[in-house]
Amino acid sequence: MINFDVLSLFPQLFTEHIENLPFKRAVERQIASYTLWNLRDFAMDKRGTVDDKTYGGGVGMVLMIEPIYKALENIYGQMDIPDNQSKEKRIIVLSPRGEVFTQEKARELAKCEQITLICGRYEGIDGRVEEELATDVISIGNYVVSGGELPALVVMEAITRLLPGVLEKEAASAEESFSANNIEYPQYTRPEEFKGLSVPKVLLTGNHQDVENWRKEKSKKLL
Repeated sequence: MINFDVLSLFPQLFTEHIENLPFKRAVERQIASYTLWNLRDFAMDKRGTVDDKTYGGGVGMVLMIEPIYKALENIYGQMDIPDNQSKEKRIIVLSPRGEVFTQEKARELAKCEQITLICGRYEGIDGRVEEELATDVISIGNYVVSGGELPALVVMEAITRLLPGVLEKEAASAEESFSANNIEYPQYTRPEEFKGLSVPKVLLTGNHQDVENWRKEKSKKLL
């Protein structure tokens, strides 16, 4: 079983997703758990302060290290925060500075027993969180979104789908895009013809070898 902890200023953004597939099945079958933590519960004062101005000047506010550290202590215990050599327990910061998330990385993380995802907001997170507390810094692509919540959901779902027992058809995760360093072939269903657009004839022949050859040809290899 793998335990996910999500640290965010907006944990409610995760609630509906976790109540639906594939997360719902993972919880029901006790394959994974998902715990949401509101960063403001670990704020520095009664006003819920979790951010401050950046040293050196600049626009916007940065999430402070201390509330994040306090939250990690609550999750792992004071002496048990994973270091950057941990394989079973990972602390992931979602950041555009991180390594680009891939299916290979998802497979690596699916072997863990506990994963904590830290979602930034505003102008980001104090750099010491990435440098000293995180075991991984991950980006989902070369673009900017308002916070780490959507990237965290992407990472969680990609990992969850790989856990044995989550997908109804176990072969699905082995055959889909990126599983063998390629993009899955196009697929079609009824009707056979729609407004002059026809399903490729080879798929209607019943010749399994021809179909397999066609699918291999149509699969796009990644660079």
